[in-house]
Amino acid sequence: MIHNLAQGIRAFTCNVFLVEGDTTALVDAGANFDIVPKIREVTDHLDAVYLTHTHPDHIGNVDALRDAFDVETWGYDAGNLAVDNRLEDGERIQIGDDVYEAIHTPGHKDDHLCFFSRGSGVCFAGDLVFANGGFGRTDLPEGDREVLIESIDRLRQATGDEVTEIHTGHGPSIVTRPQDDLELAAQAAGVNR
Repeated sequence: MIHNLAQGIRAFTCNVFLVEGDTTALVDAGANFDIVPKIREVTDHLDAVYLTHTHPDHIGNVDALRDAFDVETWGYDAGNLAVDNRLEDGERIQIGDDVYEAIHTPGHKDDHLCFFSRGSGVCFAGDLVFANGGFGRTDLPEGDREVLIESIDRLRQATGDEVTEIHTGHGPSIVTRPQDDLELAAQAAGVNR
């Protein structure tokens, strides 16, 4: 079961997905709201926190999570204080009941990762792509539009026709024909570059 714990929060944060199962994990930590009681509404145990990238809206609650659940974080940039353990491109991790591949997808930020499970068809895309062809900003430090386009293409190739839903860092999850939204994002990012 996937729960968006940031749903309805009126603060600058990202979506925070709690995935229950063999490995109860969070995808992204969010920021600017008290996440601990939100988690405790569902579970008293957290095995891992996987970070799509280290922008402040995705890592602000990391210290609160460490304190409350004695949990470690995983991400691409082990040099960032919010990341306890480095995830390599192509590394396999357990989220809930499924195995996911970490896919390095820079362009929005150098340490950006997406997580995709071939078994379930679920993808956590962070701020790479959004519903209706949206895509991550490239005007922030480490942003690069050309690299972002390459990363969108890489995710499209990695997921192919197997992707059934995409959970994004902001806005609604994509649960109907996610390939169409990926295609739209690739086209939109390539326009006026």
